[in-house]
Amino acid sequence: MRAVPIRQAEAFAFIDALHRHHKRPTGWLFGIGARDAAGKLVGVCVVGRPSARHCDDGFTVEVTRLCTDGTRNACSFLYSAAWRAARAIGYIRACTFIMPEEGGASLRASGWKKHGETRGEPWGRGSRPREDKHPIGCKERWCVGMWVDCAGDPA
Repeated sequence: MRAVPIRQAEAFAFIDALHRHHKRPTGWLFGIGARDAAGKLVGVCVVGRPSARHCDDGFTVEVTRLCTDGTRNACSFLYSAAWRAARAIGYIRACTFIMPEEGGASLRASGWKKHGETRGEPWGRGSRPREDKHPIGCKERWCVGMWVDCAGDPA
């Protein structure tokens, strides 16, 4: 497998076709594709700003979507590539969220650590209603790099 730059339109088309439970993400800083030895696109990783605005400090990125066609080790390959690319341009930490039933084996293999869980609330509030376009429920937060939690306390 090799990491390749990917355009937003190609990454989003791949996600639209293959992601099990999410649609394309909102936002984009950069994307990485994974191609096999024959040149076939087997996975994509979308990196953006953190979804939690109080974590958007300018030094943190979030893997907002990762999608593969099931190729062995493609997920861990893409998580590792995303962190290397983010570090190379000056980011010092990264995070992502997964559903508890996903297990996190690819993240562990890539050096990421489980950093907690979310309550799984909808995005909308009375003062700003929003349509939820993703599964609502608890999620696990995984991180890599020099992590300081969003309140400023070392993790």
